[in-house]
Amino acid sequence: MTTHFKKFGVIGGGAWGTAIAQMLTRDGQDVLIWCREPEVAEAINTRHENTVFLPGVALKPALKATSDLADLAGMDAVFAVAPAQHTRATLKALKGTLKPGTPVVLCSKGIELATGEFMTQVLKDELPDAVPAVMSGPSFAIDVAQGLPTAVTFAIEDEALGTELIGAISTPTFRPYLAHDLLGAEVGGAVKNVLAIACGIALGKGLGRSAHAALIARGSAEMTRLALKLGAERETLAGLSGLGDLVLTCSSETSRNMSCGMALGRGESLESIMGARNAVTEGVATAPVLKKLAAEHGVEMPICDAVAAVIEGEISVDEAIVRLLMRPTRAEAVTA
Repeated sequence: MTTHFKKFGVIGGGAWGTAIAQMLTRDGQDVLIWCREPEVAEAINTRHENTVFLPGVALKPALKATSDLADLAGMDAVFAVAPAQHTRATLKALKGTLKPGTPVVLCSKGIELATGEFMTQVLKDELPDAVPAVMSGPSFAIDVAQGLPTAVTFAIEDEALGTELIGAISTPTFRPYLAHDLLGAEVGGAVKNVLAIACGIALGKGLGRSAHAALIARGSAEMTRLALKLGAERETLAGLSGLGDLVLTCSSETSRNMSCGMALGRGESLESIMGARNAVTEGVATAPVLKKLAAEHGVEMPICDAVAAVIEGEISVDEAIVRLLMRPTRAEAVTA
C-alpha cells in the first residue's frame, strides 16, 4: 500500500515507547523517540539500547532519540506513550509543533487523576487540531521489541486514514486491527490495569487459580458495564483491547500491575513496592479515579472499588477479600 506516512515521532522513552519505536523503525521510515531523560536518549543513540527501561534488547541503529520535544516538528504521525498522568504535560508542550491534522496515536492506558478524563479527552483539550487514535491490546513491550507475534486494536474514526496508517505500521509480527470505538479501547486499557492488581493480590494471597479465573471473568463484566454506560460498544470490550488485554495483564508477572498486586497479597506495603520501581504502575493511579467515575455514573464495580480502597489505605487486603466474598449472590450478567 502506498502511504505518505514516512516520519514517525514517539513520545516516551520507557519500555513501551521504546518497543513501539523499534517496531516502527524500518526501511523507508524515519523514527524519532523523545525521552524525558537525556541519558536514555544518549544510550539509544550511542549504544542502541535503552539501558534504563528496556535493558538487554538490541535496538535498530536507524532509531534515533532526542530529549527535545521541538524535534518532533514535521512528523507525519506521533505515538503518545508517556504515562497517563504525564500525558497532558507532554501534549501541552507540543503546542505549535505539530502540523494541523497530524494523527496522534494514544498508547497510554489510564485515566487522568486530576480531571477524570481519558486520554482522548486530554488530547482534545491540549491539541484540538490533531486527529485522535487509540492503540491498545495485549502487548508486552519486550515481546514487541523482540518482534514476537502481537495483535492490537487500532481505533480511529476516519476509516480511510486508519487503513493507511495500519498499512504503514503493521509488520508480519505486529498486527493492528482497525476499529472506530476509541472510547471502548480506552476503557479496556484503563480498567484492566486495576483488575490486574486484584488478580495479583489473589495469587499473592494463595487463593488459587479458580479465584483468579473468577476475578478475570467478573472483572470483564465490570469493565463492560462501565464502557456501555459511557457509550462504548460491547464488541470492543470483547476484542483485543478489552478481553485480550485483560487476560494478558491479569495472567503474567511481566505485568507491572499484576506483580504489584502479588506483592500486596504477600503483605508488602504499597510504598515499598512503588519505591523499588523505576517504571510506572498505571493501575495504582487509575484505581481511585476509576472508583469515582463509576460512582458518578451509577455503575457497580466491586472488584475495582476494593482495589481502590486498598490503594488509598481505607481497608487492608484481607478486609477487601472478605468484602468481595460476602457480597450477596445474584444472577450472572454484565448488567447485574
